[in-house]
Amino acid sequence: MGDTGQGGQGEDMGGKPWALNIEEGTVKNKHYRAAKWTGEHMQMVLMSLKPGEEIDLEVHQNIDQFIRIEQGEARVLMGETKENLTYDKNVSDDWAVFIPAGYYHKIRNTGKTELKLYTIYTPAEHPKGTVHRTYEEAREHHAEH
Repeated sequence: MGDTGQGGQGEDMGGKPWALNIEEGTVKNKHYRAAKWTGEHMQMVLMSLKPGEEIDLEVHQNIDQFIRIEQGEARVLMGETKENLTYDKNVSDDWAVFIPAGYYHKIRNTGKTELKLYTIYTPAEHPKGTVHRTYEEAREHHAEH
């Protein structure tokens, strides 16, 4: 029987059966990015963005992405080119965002509280067990790769 709790604090439970209260896990997450389940064909990552922080403009050529907002307010921009982000939507608690492979996207916390979300990548985007405690740490890691 799989673990029904949060898993080892920071441990990536990928490759094993696992269940968690995803809303509770997302809201309690304090890290900018924490990979919690990385399998062969999918990855689930928890994120917490402070007011004004963002998921910088990026594109995943061969990865579809799903984002669920559990708490907070955000602005989502997407487009087929980075110069033409034609999709522009304000989202908040309980919204889901679907990002097709090959679409540039950017998400900014527009609220006054932390933006709590989880994202699912198919296939995985980050190395198993990735944890970026802050936005700055995530940017530094991204610049190195």
